[in-house]
Amino acid sequence: MELVEVASATMGALVALGPGEVIVAMIVVGLPVIFLMVAFNRFFKFREKQLEVEATHAAEKAAQYASRTSELEQRVRVLEQIVTDRGAETATQIEALRDHKRIESGEKVR
Repeated sequence: MELVEVASATMGALVALGPGEVIVAMIVVGLPVIFLMVAFNRFFKFREKQLEVEATHAAEKAAQYASRTSELEQRVRVLEQIVTDRGAETATQIEALRDHKRIESGEKVR
């Protein structure tokens, strides 16, 4: 029976809280909860911004890779044409490509 008396005494103590004690309890519990909510909100906004920056960076890299890929495809087409062409134009085309590279790099053409 002692357990029942302890339980009822505890229940009576909870029921007997006055307005001041309720306000103190709300402050003790409420302030940390509000603080945690603000902290989590800031963290999630930061994380969202970080993911946006990473997505933008990835998109820029993809565009650079696509540009480089098209340039390499164009060069492969030219090389395929040179390899399959057995005429006298092959040497001329190779020299034209060399001259083109020298012009892009700033060297003087002979």
